[in-house]
Amino acid sequence: MISEQSPGASADKCGVALNAQRFKMLEDIARELAGEVVFPTSFDAALRLRRELQNSELPTARIAQIVSLEPLVASKLMRMANSALYSPMGGAARDLQGAIARLGVDVVRTTALAIAMNQLMRSKEMVVFMSLTAALWEHSLKTAAAARILARSYTRVNPDEALLAGLVHDLGAFYMVYRAAQYPELRSRPDTVKYLIVEWHESIGVTLLNALGLPDELVDATIDHDHWRSLPVSVRTLSDIIYVGSALDETHFARPQTWPADDAGRAVREQFATLLPAIDADASEMKAIFV
Repeated sequence: MISEQSPGASADKCGVALNAQRFKMLEDIARELAGEVVFPTSFDAALRLRRELQNSELPTARIAQIVSLEPLVASKLMRMANSALYSPMGGAARDLQGAIARLGVDVVRTTALAIAMNQLMRSKEMVVFMSLTAALWEHSLKTAAAARILARSYTRVNPDEALLAGLVHDLGAFYMVYRAAQYPELRSRPDTVKYLIVEWHESIGVTLLNALGLPDELVDATIDHDHWRSLPVSVRTLSDIIYVGSALDETHFARPQTWPADDAGRAVREQFATLLPAIDADASEMKAIFV
C-alpha cells in the first residue's frame, strides 16, 4: 500500500484541500491533452527531430545532415552504433553517416525520443522528484532492453519497434511528474504523486503517445501494461512483450493495488530466467549510452 504522507509534508495541504489539489492537476492535464501538449524546450527539440525523420525513405546522407543539427543526438548515435548492442563484432562506425547506416532510421528516431525523455527527467522542474524520475528512467531502460530481447527470442515483432515501445510505455508517468512539479503542495509529497501515477499514468500515457503520432500498434501495446495477467504468460504480440518486459522488473512502483504479491512477480522472472543476464547487460549498456 502506498503511503500518502511523506517526511516533512505536514505543513502543506491535507485532507479535502489536498484532494482538491490532486483533482486540479488531473483536470489541468486533461485540458492540455485535449489541446496541444506542451513539453519543456529540451524535449521539444528532440521531438521535432523525430518528426523530421518520419519519412523512412530519406537517404542516409540526408538523415545525417538533419541529425548533425542536434549535437547531443549525434553523439549518442555514434556511441550506440559502436556499442555492444549494435556492434557485436567490434567494427567501428567512423562517422555519423556510417553510424546511421548501421542503426537504421527506426533506431535513430527511437534514440531521439530516448534523449528527449532523459532531458525531461533532468530538467530543472524535475529536480525535486529526482529519486522518482531516476526510478522511472531505470525501469524504462530495463523494459526497453527486455522488449528488444523478448521480440527477438519469441516473436516476429521488429526488435527495434519493441525497444521503442518499452522505452515510452511509461511516458504518462514522466509527464505526470513534470506536471506535479508545478504544484507547490505536491512538490513536498512524493508519495501522493506516486499514488496519482499508479492510478492514472496508463490512460494519460496512451493519450500522450497518440498526440505524439506514434503508431497505433505501439500505443495499443501500452494499454493496461501494469494490470496483472494469469500465469504462465505468453509472448506473441507487442502487447505481450511490453507486459512481460515491464513485469520482469520487480522493483517498479507504478503498478495498481490489484498486482499480486511479490511471489507472482518472481514467477514471471522464473519463466524467462534464461533471458535475464542478457536483459541486464543490455539495460546497463543503454544506461551508459544515455547517461
